[in-house]
Amino acid sequence: MKNNEIIGQFEGVLEMYEDNLWNFHIKVPDEIINDLKKADVKRFLCQINQGEKFHTSLMPAGNDIYFIKINKELRVHHKLGLGASADIALFTDSSAYGMPLPEELGELFLHDPEGDFYFHQLTPGKQRSLLYIIGKPKTSDKRIEKSVIILDHLIEFKGKLNFKMLNKDFKNKRGLL
Repeated sequence: MKNNEIIGQFEGVLEMYEDNLWNFHIKVPDEIINDLKKADVKRFLCQINQGEKFHTSLMPAGNDIYFIKINKELRVHHKLGLGASADIALFTDSSAYGMPLPEELGELFLHDPEGDFYFHQLTPGKQRSLLYIIGKPKTSDKRIEKSVIILDHLIEFKGKLNFKMLNKDFKNKRGLL
């Protein structure tokens, strides 16, 4: 499949689970689930109401029911309230990480081979978590700061990721770079 090739379209409804673990979501119809499974697609791009595409994956709810998580940022941006309908389009994603690589981290990889090595030894899920953390700030300076702190953390702990310690590193090293 080519990147950004459409792999499914449907009208979904914003629902909410009461367990507070996943909260807001849109269930994906069975026929699309079957197509994704047949094509062995685990991660993809999602588009709500023809807006900007975002990286996501299917989340299992049990009993062969799958959904896409819809965070607060997406709900606010698309003005989606509980029970609202939305046009959903799913597209192939051939990105290396299943989400965008912040330019600042890519540049650091070129200058810090040890940090690059340890980052790429992490599981894909941990890599995506770190990419999300780095990509969240609006300014390049903050993304550079997060990238440096993360790579320093990975080097210090020889590739072991300790989120509790990493959060302390973010607090202790904020603004020092």
